[in-house]
Amino acid sequence: MEKSKIDKLLENPLFKSFIFYSIFRAFYGTGILFITWLFATNTEAPLWLSGVFLLCSMVFSRVLMKKIKKHKSSKIIAE
Repeated sequence: MEKSKIDKLLENPLFKSFIFYSIFRAFYGTGILFITWLFATNTEAPLWLSGVFLLCSMVFSRVLMKKIKKHKSSKIIAE
């Protein structure tokens, strides 16, 4: 039996990576925005410090995602 277009799409590694990255960004982004909001409203720190925190979290998320992808690809190669 021939696979449907949806089945082919769901098996595509690029599509799987896109979905994984989207889910990661949704949860990570929500968490960072919540922490930044708490930091900005409940501390005496200047507002610009929240911006610095957001910039640092952006860099950290890139590094974290690269490590996750590297770990995931090495796991796939080992199988």
